[in-house]
Amino acid sequence: MALACTLSLPPAWAQRSALPSLGEGESISLSAERQLGDRIARELYRDPDYLEDPVLDEYIQRLWTPLLQAAAARGELSPELRERFAWRLLLGRDRSVNAFALPGGYLGVHLGLIAVVSSDDELASVLAHELSHVTQRHIARSMDSQSKMTPLILGSMILGALAASKSSSGQAGQALIVGGQAAAIQSQLSYTRDMEREADRVGFGVLSEAGYDPRGFVGMFGKLQQAAGVNDSGAFPYLRSHPLTTERIADMQGRLPLSLPSKGTAAHEFEQALLAARARVLSQNSVDALRAWVAGAQDMGSQLSPRERAGRLYAASLAHMLLRDWPGANSTLQSLALAVQLRPEAARLVRLLQAEALAMQNDFAQVVRLLGPSLPGHLPRPELMALAQALTQTRTPGPTPTAAAAAADVMRQLREHIAASPADAQAWQVLAGLLRAQGQAVAALRAESEAQWLKMDVPGAIDRLRAAQDLIRSDRSPAADHIEASIVDARLRQFQTQLREMQQEQRQR
Repeated sequence: MALACTLSLPPAWAQRSALPSLGEGESISLSAERQLGDRIARELYRDPDYLEDPVLDEYIQRLWTPLLQAAAARGELSPELRERFAWRLLLGRDRSVNAFALPGGYLGVHLGLIAVVSSDDELASVLAHELSHVTQRHIARSMDSQSKMTPLILGSMILGALAASKSSSGQAGQALIVGGQAAAIQSQLSYTRDMEREADRVGFGVLSEAGYDPRGFVGMFGKLQQAAGVNDSGAFPYLRSHPLTTERIADMQGRLPLSLPSKGTAAHEFEQALLAARARVLSQNSVDALRAWVAGAQDMGSQLSPRERAGRLYAASLAHMLLRDWPGANSTLQSLALAVQLRPEAARLVRLLQAEALAMQNDFAQVVRLLGPSLPGHLPRPELMALAQALTQTRTPGPTPTAAAAAADVMRQLREHIAASPADAQAWQVLAGLLRAQGQAVAALRAESEAQWLKMDVPGAIDRLRAAQDLIRSDRSPAADHIEASIVDARLRQFQTQLREMQQEQRQR
C-alpha cells in the first residue's frame, strides 16, 4: 500500500551515527493537516471493509490510551497537537498484516494484524510506531520537501492509492494509478528511511514509558518478517514490496535494557488469544473459511496449549454463528465456557459472544437477562452497546418495572459515556435507537445526526437535523423537547457552515 506510513522499510538502512535534520513541517499548518486527514477518513468510513466492533474496539483502545499518555508525558505529544488532531482508531476488515497512520491523527488497524500478534506488547509496539509518525509530523515533513505539492494534490494521491489497494485485481496498483504517476506517488507517500528510524526510536521510548515490555517491538518485527517471507502470495502486499530487515530487528534488540527481567506469563494471554481468534474469523469469513475454522476445533491434538485450544473454540463458535448453525454454536460455546471458567477476563468475552449469538437469533430478552445482572453500575462499552441494542429491540405488551429501570440506567450510562467520549459515533447511533424506542423522536434524530457527522457525512447529518426541525414544527414533539430544539438549531448552523466550506474546497480542486 502506498499509504502515509506503515511499519515496513526498504531493504537496507544507511548507517549513521545520528539522525539527520528532517525538517519541522512548518509550511503545513496543523489545521491543513487535519483537514487533509478528515478528507481521507471520510472515504475510509464509506469503505465496505470499515468495521465497528465493540469488542475489538475496546481492545485496541485499551492498548492505545496508555501510549497517548506516555507520549504526552515524554513531551512527544504537545497539548496543541493532542487538541487539534482527531486521534481516532479505525478498524479494517482486511487480512493483511498492516497498520497505517494518516494526516490529522487518524490511525488504521487491519484485522490481519490483530490476528497474528501473540501478546499485547506486540500490538502496542505497532501502535506506538504509528503514533510516533503522527507526533513527529512526518507527513508534514514529507510535504515540506516537495513545496510544489499542495495538500489537495497529496490527498488525491492517497485516496487513489487507497482505492487501488481495495481492488480485487492482482494488478491493483496499476488499475487506478497509471503511467508515470505511480512512481511519483510512491516517492511522495513513502516515508524516508530516516523517518522510519525515528518512528522506531521514539515509538520504543513511548512503548517503554507506557509500561509495555519493549521486547514486543522485536517480536512484532520478527512476525512481520516471517509473514513477508512465508506468505509471498499477494496476501501481504505491502510487506512483500517492503521487506523488513535484520538490521532493523537488531537495532531494536540493541535498545533493550541489559537488566530487563525475564518475561513471565502475560496477564491477558487468554483474553488476547480469543481476540486474535475473533479477528481471524471476521477477516476471513467466506463459507469455506468459516468451515475451516469449525474444523479447527474438531481436530485439536494434545500438543496445543490451553490458550490455543481456547482460541480455536472461540473461532469455531463465531464461525458456527456466522453460518447460522445454532446447535453447533451452542455446543462449542459450552466447551469454550468450560475452557476459560477460571479466567474472568476471558470468561467475560465468552459471555459477550453468547449475548451476540442470542441477538443474532432475535432473542433480545435473553440478552437482557444475560447481561442485565451487572446493572446497576458502570458497564464496559461492549456490554453497554449490546444491552442498549437489546433493550431497543425488546418488545413486550408493556414495560415492566425491571425493564424500565434497566432502560433508564442504560440510557444514563450511555449519556455519561458520550459525555466522556463525544467522538464515539457508534455510541451516538445506539443512543438514537434507544431514544426512539422510548418515544423521544427529536432527541433520536439529533443523536443520529451526531453519528453521521462523526463519520464525516455532513449532508447526512444536516438531513437528520432538518427532519428534527420538521417534527418540532409539526407540534408532534413533546414540550420538553425545547432544549433539544435549541441544540438542533445550533448544530444545523454549524454543519451548514462546514458543508459550504467543503463545497468551496471542491470547487478549488
